[in-house]
Amino acid sequence: MTDDAPLIVQPVAGTAPGARWQPAVGRETQDFLDHVVPAESRDDIAGAAASILGRGITPADANGYETGLVVGYVQSGKTMSFETVAALARDNGFQMVIIVAGSSNPLLEQSTGRVRRDLRLDDPDRVRGWMHFQNPEHEDSTAQTMRDVFEAWRDPGTPDDYKMTVLMTVLKHYQRLGNLTALLRAVGMENVPVLIIDDEADQASLNTEVAQGDESSTYARLMEMRGTLPLHSYLQYTATPQAPLLVSIVDSLSPNFVEVLTPGEAYVGGRDFFADNRALVRTIPTGEVPTNANPLTEPPDTLLEALRIFMVGVAAGLRQGGNRGNRSMLVHPSHLTAQHREYYNWVRDIFEEWKRILGLPENDPDKQELLDELRGAYDDLAETVQGGLPTFDELATTLRFAFRSTRILEVNASGGKTPPVDWRSVYGWILVGGQAMDRGFTVEGLTVTYMPRGIGVGNADTVQQRARFFGYKRGYLGFCRVYLEQGTHRAFQRYVEHEEDMRTQLEQIRDSGRSLNDWKRAFVLDNALRPCRHNVLEFDYIRGRFSDSWVSPRVVLAADEVVRANRQTVADFIADTDFEEVDGHPNRTDEQRHEIASGLSLRAVMEQLLVPMRITSSRDSQQITGLLLQLSRALEQNPDEVCTVYRMSPGTRRRRSVDENGAVVNLYQGANPQWPRERRGEIYPGDRDMRVDGQVNIQIHTLDLRREQTGPIIAENIPVLVVWVPARMEAAWVNQDQPGQNL
Repeated sequence: MTDDAPLIVQPVAGTAPGARWQPAVGRETQDFLDHVVPAESRDDIAGAAASILGRGITPADANGYETGLVVGYVQSGKTMSFETVAALARDNGFQMVIIVAGSSNPLLEQSTGRVRRDLRLDDPDRVRGWMHFQNPEHEDSTAQTMRDVFEAWRDPGTPDDYKMTVLMTVLKHYQRLGNLTALLRAVGMENVPVLIIDDEADQASLNTEVAQGDESSTYARLMEMRGTLPLHSYLQYTATPQAPLLVSIVDSLSPNFVEVLTPGEAYVGGRDFFADNRALVRTIPTGEVPTNANPLTEPPDTLLEALRIFMVGVAAGLRQGGNRGNRSMLVHPSHLTAQHREYYNWVRDIFEEWKRILGLPENDPDKQELLDELRGAYDDLAETVQGGLPTFDELATTLRFAFRSTRILEVNASGGKTPPVDWRSVYGWILVGGQAMDRGFTVEGLTVTYMPRGIGVGNADTVQQRARFFGYKRGYLGFCRVYLEQGTHRAFQRYVEHEEDMRTQLEQIRDSGRSLNDWKRAFVLDNALRPCRHNVLEFDYIRGRFSDSWVSPRVVLAADEVVRANRQTVADFIADTDFEEVDGHPNRTDEQRHEIASGLSLRAVMEQLLVPMRITSSRDSQQITGLLLQLSRALEQNPDEVCTVYRMSPGTRRRRSVDENGAVVNLYQGANPQWPRERRGEIYPGDRDMRVDGQVNIQIHTLDLRREQTGPIIAENIPVLVVWVPARMEAAWVNQDQPGQNL
């Protein structure tokens, strides 16, 4: 498509559930798709962009704002998504796009460079569609230029080719954001539709002082900036959405809608590494992990192994693809720069020594020993590389070129500024560093990762952001190896299940068109991990796991309308279910005689009985939500799960006492007799033993309640459900209740 071609506006097929309007693909978006996006992905990416933009404000609105969350996988193409949304915003009348791009200068430069390249801002043959400012200051010349741009949009006689969209890329730092806010105030932003894209939105943007009732500086500046924009959509892009999802739903940064991005077929992520290709992931032995109690005095064997595998892969890449593209190795030992230097020195010394040895005569024993070790690395790669490798003898002749074409770089800010990586200068790179490569940092052609760093405090989002080894590398996945400290290895394995569970729930919210404010904050997460840092959360969460245990509500005294609804739910279920009497000792009391229904569909019982039951207590609600998470997970693994349901004492109503909070004092009937010990349970084993082992069991209790054990009845015919969860359905979960959500 050329810039002098007639403008063609194409509606995107289908309106997304919950969308407020339908954006149309125009020249800017089509040009971006044609030049940047692979042909097979264009429809999906354009559709997702329209879904995202269409849930926010319309350019025709007089004022208003909307906050959305866009969730992708780590290294999965989030930048391409928000570039598409930006292009689509321009096509549909947005006069300004602000990209809050990274909390460090290298990330800002990386993002700005890519945006300028992909939107072709420097192409002299294109119509001037964008006016770009990076970290703008409050200057009169800038303010006047922006006013002229906005005036062109307001003038009905302005041709489309003369309407420009202001593009701001700004560092996520309170001073830079403050400068931008001052500029926006000076310009005046009434009737200017604005799109804000917050890249890595779970980092730095959120209020880290909410628990103290205060505002952190970056958060406060973001709120001030939004306050100067009467009409805007704010999009939070992240691969780890735990923190934005768990902040208070009344916070301006709490998203109202969500889009879940689907990566292309070439993407490899957690499931590929930690479920399907376990040969690619290696555990670093405890003795080779540097700690205060275990200081290392020489490079560990696994580091040497990783270097050999990487260099054989570099030689193969050069031989098969020529001196094009990149292959990289990432060494991430710690957050401490002193350890970066130690590992950097080890890698550099090893590298130089191997180069020296490879230059020795063929019959030199040191060279033969090194070649034998490299042959072992070759055999390792040959097990996983699809399509085969050149012979080792062929690669051996390329090794000296591989070493000459590989550079070693320490990537941190110990010298005051993180050094840039000039990817075009050489083919191979070995990067040694820590925080600078934790999040958002793109490592081109990464094949080998060596990470002896532990999980620290175990924030799930932080651990996942270290997965720089994810990305679009299906074509060379067999060359990849990941070396992890044991705890980090387990954490990644556990995170995969948590991530998929969370994405599934968010996709359901998206597809239903409901607001995220209505979503119950509950998801599977292993107890070894916390969802995010606590200092951004106003409301705490609970966590738990049920395994060979009964789950029962504590508070059973409820409002009349709740009791009536629960009675009807139980009555409808009983009417549709065939029960039969449970056999037992003839001397049982009426309270110890029950009915049973066996082999019932767990899915049907959940839908008809467990899910509709209303809960009064917030704590009980969180526990029951955790229970439903575990049962839902079990049904995902086996949709044909069955369960057993008991009607406890159907011929009489049990009497139970409740305390001042409505909590039942002693729900379960004990064994009969209790004493002597050798005869305990001879007549009746007790309620807790009324179950079928190995499956879900549900007991329906019907209670009359009183305040004291001999006091008057204060509530009659109160239905209560208790559920037994077998150990095979064990799963850890996190749950948070927020004010304003229905229990």
